[in-house]
Amino acid sequence: MNYSRIFLSISLATVFVFLIYPVSADSGSQSVLYETAFASNPQWTTNNPSSDYWDPTENAYHFQIEPSTGNYAYSPDINYPGGSFSLEYDVTLERVDDGATFRLGFSGANVDFNKGPNVVTEFTNNKYGQIMILHVVTQSAKMEEVTSYTGSYGGPTVKFDLNTTYHVQVDYNEDTNVVTETVTNKATGSQVWSYYISTREGLKDMKRIYIGSVGDYGTMNIFATGWIDNVRLTSTTTSAASASTPTTVPLSTQPTYSLHPTTRPITYVPLTSIQTPSRKSPVSSATAVAALGIAGICTICFACKRRQEK
Repeated sequence: MNYSRIFLSISLATVFVFLIYPVSADSGSQSVLYETAFASNPQWTTNNPSSDYWDPTENAYHFQIEPSTGNYAYSPDINYPGGSFSLEYDVTLERVDDGATFRLGFSGANVDFNKGPNVVTEFTNNKYGQIMILHVVTQSAKMEEVTSYTGSYGGPTVKFDLNTTYHVQVDYNEDTNVVTETVTNKATGSQVWSYYISTREGLKDMKRIYIGSVGDYGTMNIFATGWIDNVRLTSTTTSAASASTPTTVPLSTQPTYSLHPTTRPITYVPLTSIQTPSRKSPVSSATAVAALGIAGICTICFACKRRQEK
């Protein structure tokens, strides 16, 4: 019986170690790089303070983007160390004239949506209606774009509404070089549109969150007007305990539509549907290990019992 107790203790200890190991291996840490709910003046820099300014009555940031002025506003510089990140914000669009576009992006010091590195979310009113856009420019100036128009991403055309608050989230996964945008109705929590771009190269050297764009010159007297709120940028880094395990920012479920080039004259690389990187499930692996441990224990006990009977 003494041997059976020893084997039983060892088996239980082994099962316990394997049960907790997957959880430790998948651990990572999220750090907030920038956050503002505009309860106070965020001290953003702008070249047009009459159009882009902190609105204390709304506790939000007001914007009035007019292409002909090339107006913009951007946050204080952010210490982004590189790696996976999530950028979130709320936006309420009061007016988007035909040909006007609201942009909010995360870029280098240039805050120019045509220059990399740049990840830009857009709400525009063009010949396809009021649609959403994910626009990415890499360090090597490779520009890629996908829109919520059916001819761009293969799904049904999805349009946004005025005077509706949307929560926008952009996730960059450093391991796969995939950028995913997800737009949600803030009031209902329902997903409006989500799609992704594979950059095929890493993003780095980004430091400013901005609206509008440097060099955005076009038709006069057309406007994209509204407010942004709850801007938040987080970075996911691997903890010391999981240095050998890739850490990813969770991505929304990616559709299986075939992506087609947009009609916009940009350098476009055809995208193919990819699978979201999956981790080894702690539950499934733990169950398997536990089953093996129990089977081993039963075998040992049975063998000991037979010895005693003899």
